Amino acid sequence: MIVISSPMKRDFFVETLEKYNENGVTFKKVDEKGIKLYFETTAEDEEAAVRIAKDVMKATDIGAVLYFQVTVE
Repeated sequence: MIVISSPMKRDFFVETLEKYNENGVTFKKVDEKGIKLYFETTAEDEEAAVRIAKDVMKATDIGAVLYFQVTVE
């Protein structure tokens, strides 16, 4: 499970990651606590899933300027 921590634009994170589907890797929001958004992923390597999520977000105009953290939990 990966976790995105951000107090802003939370719907943007969910919408963007749930649309992602490349090389069999997908993300689905499963929970939300405070500023943390929890996602299940089909990626076998969760560290690789963190890198994918960061890269996908930073490739967007909004994600490039937002402060957020992506971690494994």
